[in-house]
Amino acid sequence: MATKFILSEYIDAAMAQASYDKLEDGTFSGRIPPCQGVIAFGATLRECENELRSTLEEWILLGLKMGHPLPLIGDIDLNQEPTHEPMDTL
Repeated sequence: MATKFILSEYIDAAMAQASYDKLEDGTFSGRIPPCQGVIAFGATLRECENELRSTLEEWILLGLKMGHPLPLIGDIDLNQEPTHEPMDTL
């Protein structure tokens, strides 16, 4: 059975919503509309995509650390408080 990681799923779902533009100078810009301020640039589309993923990861971690509300992506809500199972259920 494959292990699922909520952050990885959130990042993948957000990246699926990314939009890219080719700029006048031949470089690329990318953004993720639901994630305000997440934008990246690259000389190639692949470089832009990689930079956008890195920017998104940092944006998520900073948002979680600062307690900022993060957008619901797909059905993933990172704003929920974690729940802890009692030790005897393990």
